[in-house]
Amino acid sequence: MAKDTKRVKDRDEPQAAKGPGERGTAGGQNAAGQAGAAAQDTAPAEHHASQAHGRPTQVDTSLPATRAELMDLHREARARRNSAALGSQAFRAAVMDLERIEVRIAAVDRDADPPLG
Repeated sequence: MAKDTKRVKDRDEPQAAKGPGERGTAGGQNAAGQAGAAAQDTAPAEHHASQAHGRPTQVDTSLPATRAELMDLHREARARRNSAALGSQAFRAAVMDLERIEVRIAAVDRDADPPLG
């Protein structure tokens, strides 16, 4: 039987670490959305939880201040989202409500003594 001489690149040769967009993902763009050579010159922005996707987080203080009440609202919003048609206005509204409620829950958890999150 002949020896198989077919080489598998992944196993036979170590690969150098690749930068953002070099593996065919994200269309060769860095975090700032710049393509091509400019993407290689610019370091991607650091992710920060309070500024996800470049938007500062706004805590809706009109929502209840207790975790139990917020969890009840969250349960209701999840039920509305789950019963709505995917992509409908009702679905989007429920998702936005979930976002507001989850941000408020995180703020309540951070303010707890000791912090819960």
